[in-house]
Amino acid sequence: MSASEFTSSTFIHNFVPGKLAATVLVLHGQGGDENDLLPVARALAPGAAFLSPRGKAMENGARRFFARVAPDIFDETEVRTRTAELADWVKAAVAHYGLDSTQVYALGFSNGASIAGSVMLLDPGVLAGGLLLRPRSIVEPEPLPDLSARVLVIAGERDEKMPAGASEYLARQLGRAGAAVEMAMLDAEHGLTPQDFYLGKNWFTKILE
Repeated sequence: MSASEFTSSTFIHNFVPGKLAATVLVLHGQGGDENDLLPVARALAPGAAFLSPRGKAMENGARRFFARVAPDIFDETEVRTRTAELADWVKAAVAHYGLDSTQVYALGFSNGASIAGSVMLLDPGVLAGGLLLRPRSIVEPEPLPDLSARVLVIAGERDEKMPAGASEYLARQLGRAGAAVEMAMLDAEHGLTPQDFYLGKNWFTKILE
C-alpha cells in the first residue's frame, strides 16, 4: 500500500497528533473498536501521537484483528494475511501523517496485543516495540527475525481466556529473536487491573524519555 492509497484504506481509524516524536499504535481486543483504548493510551503515553485502527476480522459479531477457527485454533494463512495487511497499513499511515517510522510502539490488549507480536515477528522494523497486555503467540516464523525492539508483556496468572503459558511463550519467542523483553505475571484474570496501568505507565515513561 502506498501513501497515496492510504486514504482509501479499509481500516477505519483514529489519528491523534502528538507533541513527541513517538507514535503509539493502539490495538483493541475482541469486540472493541478504534475508540476503546484511546483513553488508556493517553494516560500511559501522554504527548505521543496515537494511531488507532479498527480490526476488520469478525467472530460471532465481534471485531478482531484476526479470527479463530475455534477456541485456541488459528488459521496461520489468515493470521499471516491479516498481519501483512496491518503492517502495510501502518507503513502507509506513517508516511501519510509524516510520523517517525523508527518510533512506532504498539499498545495492544488481547487480540490486538497478539497481532502486534505477530507484526514484530513477521515484519520486523514496522514496530519499535510495544506494551502487550494479555497476548499470546499466533505465528511461528522460520527462521526467527533479527529484532531490535523493546517489549513489555503483561499476563494474568488467572487469565481464563488464554492457555497457560501462552503469554510467556510469546515473550520467549520475541526474546529469541533479539528483542529486549520484560515480562510481568500479575495476580489477575483477563481484564486489566491497576497494576497493568502502573507497569504500563512506567514502561512508556522510560520509552518516551
